[in-house]
Amino acid sequence: MPTESKTKKATAAKKTATKTVEKTDFDKKILFATSEAVPYIKTGGLADVAGALPKALNDRGIDCRVILPLYMDIKQELREGMEFVGNIYIHLSWRYQYCGLFKSVYDGVTYYFIDNEFYFKRSGLYGYFDDGERFAFFAKAILESIKLMDGFVPDIIHSNDWQTALVPVFLDVFFREDERYRNIKTVYTIHNIEFQGRYTGYMSGDVLGLPDWAREFVDYSGDVNYMKGGIERANKVTTVSQTYAREILNSYFGYGMNDILVNRQYKLSGIINGIDVKSNDPKTDKNAYVNYDLATFDKKVENKLAFQDALGLPVDANIPMIGMVGRLTHQKGLDLIAPIITRILDMGVQLVILGTGDYKYEEMLRNIQSRYPNNLRSLITFSSDLASKIYCSSDMFLMPSKFEPCGLSQMIAMRYGTLPIVRETGGLKDTVIPYDYTTGQGTGFTFYSYNAYDLLNAIERAVGMYRDYKEDWFKIVNNAMKQDFSWENISLRYIDLYKQL
Repeated sequence: MPTESKTKKATAAKKTATKTVEKTDFDKKILFATSEAVPYIKTGGLADVAGALPKALNDRGIDCRVILPLYMDIKQELREGMEFVGNIYIHLSWRYQYCGLFKSVYDGVTYYFIDNEFYFKRSGLYGYFDDGERFAFFAKAILESIKLMDGFVPDIIHSNDWQTALVPVFLDVFFREDERYRNIKTVYTIHNIEFQGRYTGYMSGDVLGLPDWAREFVDYSGDVNYMKGGIERANKVTTVSQTYAREILNSYFGYGMNDILVNRQYKLSGIINGIDVKSNDPKTDKNAYVNYDLATFDKKVENKLAFQDALGLPVDANIPMIGMVGRLTHQKGLDLIAPIITRILDMGVQLVILGTGDYKYEEMLRNIQSRYPNNLRSLITFSSDLASKIYCSSDMFLMPSKFEPCGLSQMIAMRYGTLPIVRETGGLKDTVIPYDYTTGQGTGFTFYSYNAYDLLNAIERAVGMYRDYKEDWFKIVNNAMKQDFSWENISLRYIDLYKQL
């Protein structure tokens, strides 16, 4: 067991529960521009960031507001609290498009919604032939709609991913002569550099309406590249981990943006994402069989026993359980797992994998499960309930990603006392500290090379420690569960960034 006394841990937990968020003396107004945001609409991790970071900033006394499109798929119950602010017309090259502005307050945060049925009254968010035009309109509408915001003029506009990358471009090209916009600073965050908003070159004039002198901002090998524009014109460029900020400077990770970023290193930095510590809490998780925290860590094993039984696996507290939650793709390291999976299972562990993805990996897991019915469960689906049960029940969490801009699962796993086994890339390297036997420091197990046998070695180290070195194991558990990946903490790093503008 962890070496601290239960009394001390209980006292610390009580203090944590009652702490208040300190206000900041930073008084700038921020407009957070995003194509999706929880709780209104979500397809990926960007929505979680857009829902959590502005809330954390507001909790610290900063007026941070969010703006996103008014999609058709936003549920009616969330629409009922929206009020109409006004409307304006947007010039997009030769187009003259209606733009309505709606406003709502959720959990203390003000959200604005850009209304245009031609562009946004469709099922889904992305994947349409005119996405380039749709999000060019959205970027222009963000800036024009400031004129309707009842005196709210942001000091900083924080754009995210390719969908809002044109905001810094349009601001510099079309709006700087207006007094309201003269002193606005911009931050542009790259969440995944693979998706850049790249379109044919004719769009520079026909859609974006850029004058000849400004087309170089978005020109990329004769095409239009929205992300390039954001990198070029934003005052600060960030990405979602310090290591990923370094990785995207080389061609392997940079997807063609590396040379541009190398020339803009002076304004590039990395800040990891936070996690929702309220919903990801083993002490209160409604999907757990038995709730626990660091002070009552003994109870965690009861989750494993119940989960083993539910999955039809041998029920034995001494069998190491390794969990994995995520897409079954090469990016998540499935091509490393494939050649060594039988060797992993031959260690006498139980491997539980949740997710969907490439057919070849789904079939591989089904076939191997039939050969190892006591050691492997492949749950080819997505379920937040099952994900929580894996975090609560597993002893280790596997995340051997080829690349990972930030990653959240490893942070969630640590909060549940489920020790991560990760490759040293992106946010995985920044959040998981390899255990050091000599100092007792560390929060998990890591490997560097993208090599199946290096992964196997890391798993062997983790399983060996679990079985034979319990005192060391619980040191790591203690370290991992004490990590603070809350947005309340991460928001301080963004405030430091904003102060540099």
